[in-house]
Amino acid sequence: MARITLSWVVSTTVAAGLASGCLPSLLGNVSRNANVNLPASFDRTGPAQDVPAIKATSEAQKTWDEFFSSKDLRSLINTALRNNQELNIRLQEIIISRNEVTARQGEYLPQLNAGAGSGLEKVGQYTSQGASDEDHGLPENLGNFSFGLNGSWEIDIWNKLQNAARAAHSRYFATAEARHFVMTELIAELARSYYELITLDNQLDILRRNIEIQANALDVVKLLKRAGRTTKLAVQRFEAELLRNRSRQFDIEQQRVVLENRINFLVGRWPQAVSRKPLDLQQPPLELLQTGLPAQLLENRPDVRGAALELEAARLDVKAAKAAFYPAVKIDAGLGFRAFNPLHLLAPESLMYGLAGSISAPLLNRSGITAQYRTANALQIQAVYNYEKTVLQAFTDVANQIALHDNLKRAYELQSKQVETLAAAVETSGVLFQSARADYMEVLLTRRDSLDAEMELVELRKGQFQVMVSIYQSLGGGWRPDQDARKEGRPP
Repeated sequence: MARITLSWVVSTTVAAGLASGCLPSLLGNVSRNANVNLPASFDRTGPAQDVPAIKATSEAQKTWDEFFSSKDLRSLINTALRNNQELNIRLQEIIISRNEVTARQGEYLPQLNAGAGSGLEKVGQYTSQGASDEDHGLPENLGNFSFGLNGSWEIDIWNKLQNAARAAHSRYFATAEARHFVMTELIAELARSYYELITLDNQLDILRRNIEIQANALDVVKLLKRAGRTTKLAVQRFEAELLRNRSRQFDIEQQRVVLENRINFLVGRWPQAVSRKPLDLQQPPLELLQTGLPAQLLENRPDVRGAALELEAARLDVKAAKAAFYPAVKIDAGLGFRAFNPLHLLAPESLMYGLAGSISAPLLNRSGITAQYRTANALQIQAVYNYEKTVLQAFTDVANQIALHDNLKRAYELQSKQVETLAAAVETSGVLFQSARADYMEVLLTRRDSLDAEMELVELRKGQFQVMVSIYQSLGGGWRPDQDARKEGRPP
């Protein structure tokens, strides 16, 4: 049995120092810290500088039920957060990671086992034990009965096991952030699909209204043809244009069916009608959301938060791999009863116990732990690059959506003027045609241009709503618990 003394501790520390001085080379693959210097603003001309300490208001701080005003959309999101299969798959990954944390934490705690056993043994007569058993009158077939407690504990003096547990803990939180990221994507995709579905409704209404106008125009052309004021070709062209738009209805109808089924899939339910209200084109153009400071992306974006946690886990893995080169200290202990006769098993004389300490350190053939150390270091560098890439992508996403918002706003203003101009041109062309001052092609092309302009105006309006959703998502909004969940203290 080894005794743990002051000299033994000193010798262990010296051995550890020698081991640390003999760490293998990383072959030039030196680790580094992540560069998180962000620009001061989302303006492309803004110079890069250190992350500012002062924070401004960001729209991402709002929960999704605060951000979206439509009751129908909020109802869809609420159902999707409960039923969406991808989100529930991520939830199981969180549970798996939590179990890994529990397993890692148990490794650096003392192990205690209870056991009992029985057996039968016969030794050779011409052995030292056989001769001794015969002299003492013991039976030839000797029993072996025992029960007791056995314990072992690896003293984690270099924090190898604790660092491994902390790494598992960071990865557990990273899986939670991965679920949050999927949640933001789900909410954003659902909202964009919802606005696209409403856009199709509006386009279908515009198309039907134009079909009615074209049907009336066809009747007028037929009357003009009977009066000899136009030709049969004009009647045929008007009728062909009417048939073209009637056929176009079914294409939009099919798009609505596909989109409704897509929304139902995201919500996690069978195909059914999706409740919604028409898109109001008379509302003023949507103003840009409060974007806050770029530095807030580090706290608001779930993918950035997850990448930071993965980076921390990788750093802890390097520390754990480095500690494998240091001496390992282990204590083993046992307490119980053992006898060859079960009648004597509980006798005080059958009591047995033991306590032993050991120290071991790798000296030769360290290729295995060397490879693990170099791999852990490479994975840590990989995590640094992944974190930097994630932060860069987050900033780029916001910058792109801000630029898109500005361009859509300008395009919508010009498109609105075009719709007004073409609406007046349609009336003018009709009057000129009836007075024989314009031919039927001018009337047809003007009506077609007017219809296309109205359709495009609705598309731009949809784009404005969708870009607001995309800005909210790119800023990191959508994963925080809704109001009801916060009141009840449960996750969304």
